[in-house]
Amino acid sequence: MNMTFNRSHGLLTSEPQKNASIVPMKRSDVPVEQTWDLTTVFADDNAWEKAFLELKSKRGTFSTYQGQLHSSAETLLEAIRVKESIEMALGKLFVYAFHRSDEDTANTHYIAMKGRMGDLAAELMGGAAWFEPEVASIPERTLQHFMDELLPLCGYRHFFENIIRQKPYQLEPNEESLLARAAHIFSGSAETYGILCDADMTFKPIKDENGNKVDLIPSTYGVFLESRTRRVRRDAFRSMYETFGQFRNTCASTLSNTIKMNTYIKNVRRFKTGREAALFEDAIPESVYDSLIEAVHDHLSLLHRYVRLRKRILGVSKLHSYDLYVSLVEDVDQRYTVDEAKEILFKALAPLGSDYIALLHQAFDERWIDWAPNIGKRSGAYSGGSYCTNPFVLMNWHGTLDNLYTLAHELGHSCHSKMTRQTQPYVYGNYSIFLAEIASTCNEVLLTAYLLDHAEDDKVKAYVLNHFLDGFKGTVFRQTQFAEFEHLIHQADEKGVALTAEYLSLQYAELNQKYYGKSLNADPEIALEWARIPHFYYNYYVFQYATGYAAATALADAILTEGQGAVDRYLEFLSSGSSDWPIDTLKRSGVDMTNKDTIVRALDVFERQLRAMENLIG
Repeated sequence: MNMTFNRSHGLLTSEPQKNASIVPMKRSDVPVEQTWDLTTVFADDNAWEKAFLELKSKRGTFSTYQGQLHSSAETLLEAIRVKESIEMALGKLFVYAFHRSDEDTANTHYIAMKGRMGDLAAELMGGAAWFEPEVASIPERTLQHFMDELLPLCGYRHFFENIIRQKPYQLEPNEESLLARAAHIFSGSAETYGILCDADMTFKPIKDENGNKVDLIPSTYGVFLESRTRRVRRDAFRSMYETFGQFRNTCASTLSNTIKMNTYIKNVRRFKTGREAALFEDAIPESVYDSLIEAVHDHLSLLHRYVRLRKRILGVSKLHSYDLYVSLVEDVDQRYTVDEAKEILFKALAPLGSDYIALLHQAFDERWIDWAPNIGKRSGAYSGGSYCTNPFVLMNWHGTLDNLYTLAHELGHSCHSKMTRQTQPYVYGNYSIFLAEIASTCNEVLLTAYLLDHAEDDKVKAYVLNHFLDGFKGTVFRQTQFAEFEHLIHQADEKGVALTAEYLSLQYAELNQKYYGKSLNADPEIALEWARIPHFYYNYYVFQYATGYAAATALADAILTEGQGAVDRYLEFLSSGSSDWPIDTLKRSGVDMTNKDTIVRALDVFERQLRAMENLIG
């Protein structure tokens, strides 16, 4: 199903969006111009209900083609188009239901709507699981004959190539159907972990900067770690890990079961390793994963240098893990109105050309963005939508620098989605997860360059540099550390090692010390950090944050230094969707992720900005 729900900028480092503690207004009080326009999807709930019942009535329609795909080119094309029409209808229904629910997560009407959508989607997708194995069973010579005979089928050549590529790892149609229908069971451990962390865990209250007793919850933890008062940071850190320590065995069990599920899928599909199975979907060579870790290992001295700088600026005898998130620059409170944010983005992203800026105007004018925080609204930020809708953005605007970066990030996702869907047919109208974080991060790097060039004084410049360095640290270094840990525990499970809390904590503590170096105190609590990272339930997802950030940094660097040629290649990348293998799509933009030099180029940018920060601090 061709949909995008890109993970939030605010979640890249497993922390919430800043200012999560500000009390918002009621949804009914939010000015309409600060909300997204979902009437472009369905006029109202009644229109959604009508479309839902219409799609529900088509259950079983697609199954009439089962066993018939090999009979003629016309039958194959007709089946594909029926499948696409069902998926496009399902995508629109999903967008409306999920986005309405995210406006107010306590609204039971939309909670029920989401539930009905989930049930219908599982039934429809399960009922279509036979399709790809049956296409794969058609002899390649016959498929070629069909394409020669019926021109519209030629547009599906890459689609067919991808299905044929999967043939050695496909099961019998009935077995594929069973796996598809059991998807919600396989996600059970991850769902249990989510409920445990979000609903069942309670944390010891702490005292804020003014000595007032305040509750600690996961959504405010990141805010407390940014406090200028070190005691607040320390108390939040210790309270958080004291509770996770009490549930460490439960967290180890849920994570272990998720890894075992990945190993089970790897085995039944006959892959050699879990990593090969996870990366196969997007045709990513395992060498990309290894090159990332190798390049970062070669440059860990830069992270150690950054940690030493942080220790020196903060003026502490021992730097603790709870000191890694507080800003290094005091008393800079950059605030922006919505209109100011728009003007900054128009100027910062101007190097991408007039067509891109026109797309930004369209996003603002057509109300793709749900800006204002309101009671019950989903926290953080994301870019959503489907092939047949606008690429909507959810965020919670408080006017901070972080909000400005979040807006640039999510609009990067949305412009990528819009350009893809304007250019590509439905079958290629989305982009792989491997490419998903590139456009968003490229916008952030361009924004950083603009803000540094137009900073009013050295203190503001230092503030922007601090934001860039922390973002790079959190996305390239930290996510590579996560990726290395994730691969380590998958390998351990495949060798029959029990993933106990003790084993996981020992491995994580050693890896954390390796990454951050001797200047960071080895706090015993940090050994439990694996227990509070939801990304480890995403099956080899996190490395793509680091590769995407590195690719985006290299692309932005080329755009700013090489000019129009680099811009043209980048815009072609934004319009390519999934019409080619992700690695090849990126190569045409000038970035080769199979070569660790791409990671090194990004690390060179980090070193350049780190040197600038050192010079400013003196």
